[in-house]
Amino acid sequence: MHPFELTEEQKMLRDMTRDFVNNEIKPIASKIDAEEKIPEDLRQKLGELGFLGVSFPEEYGGGGFGEVGYCVMQEEIARGCMSTATFIGAHQSIGANTIYLGGSEEQKLKYLTPLAKGEKIGAFCLTEASAGSDSFNVKTKAALDGNEWVINGEKLWITNGGIADTVSVFARTEKGISAFIVETSTPGYTAGPAEKKMGIKGSTTNAITFDNVRIPKENLIGTDGRAFLLAMKTLNAGRLGLGAACLGAAKELLEQSTVYAKQRKQFDQSISNFQAIQFMLAEMASMVFTMESVVYRTAVDYDLKKDVSKNSAIVKLYCSECLDKIADFAVQIHGGMGYSRELPIERYYRDSRINRIFEGTSEIQKGIIAREVLKKNGVA
Repeated sequence: MHPFELTEEQKMLRDMTRDFVNNEIKPIASKIDAEEKIPEDLRQKLGELGFLGVSFPEEYGGGGFGEVGYCVMQEEIARGCMSTATFIGAHQSIGANTIYLGGSEEQKLKYLTPLAKGEKIGAFCLTEASAGSDSFNVKTKAALDGNEWVINGEKLWITNGGIADTVSVFARTEKGISAFIVETSTPGYTAGPAEKKMGIKGSTTNAITFDNVRIPKENLIGTDGRAFLLAMKTLNAGRLGLGAACLGAAKELLEQSTVYAKQRKQFDQSISNFQAIQFMLAEMASMVFTMESVVYRTAVDYDLKKDVSKNSAIVKLYCSECLDKIADFAVQIHGGMGYSRELPIERYYRDSRINRIFEGTSEIQKGIIAREVLKKNGVA
């Protein structure tokens, strides 16, 4: 068996996701972008069909497909709509995954299960005004008061912050950085207005305020003061899933550009006959091939419980940088039509840019990769 060949179950997941995307997401993707929200009924359908918990074990209400299955799904979702892929990523890959990776059995049964079943929406609350790339510098505080933790502070750029039911929050205690499960119905939790963004407009991004938010003592995830490593471990999976979404969008752009190049005529022939166009398609195809290789090689290692901190950073860096180049080529091949809202190309172009920023900028990924390379003298 080829190391990257999908199992029958994974192929079924891919086909099911592709059908869903073609029938339910692609027809409304431009509407999601224009209205800057994912319809509630679409979110519900995603939950009912198991897309919101595909990576988690079945005993917690998930699909049991692991990281490879999650990447297969996100690749297909992103072919239709990057906003929807972002919503799913924030919910599953980082929001709920924090509980899966660091939570107790009781926490998983109580909080992870409804998230995995899509009955509740999750989010990941780490970023702050002075703690973006410098994520260790969180200022949000949590103090123990009897049998309750009291949280105060503000988070920024929280994907799903305004629609989430359960959030994984990172705050500073006397012992260091700790993680907590917070139900957003708790008094003192306030989501600010949705941010106006260049791309991924359908995904909701909010500032979150914690004003004396009181949660039960048992909502601490893992050990008090030891959650920074949990945040980094969670982001490894997040970066991998993000790479898969970049791959899906890249494949869609290559396919649409190839079809258009064959149809579009100039100088009495298809523009696909021109070497300038062929070279752009060749570069796009080369990047897609390499993106696919690094995504699934790393996803397989992740499921084998190997340390993928360097390789997931490579996936995030390479795939996000490639998608921007591929989106740019796609606009160029489509010419004026690529710049027009009549076709989805300009939406992909706007949506692609954020991938070099969130879940760790390209510069942060280079730092992570370099640190690992120097530690091992460059040996893979």
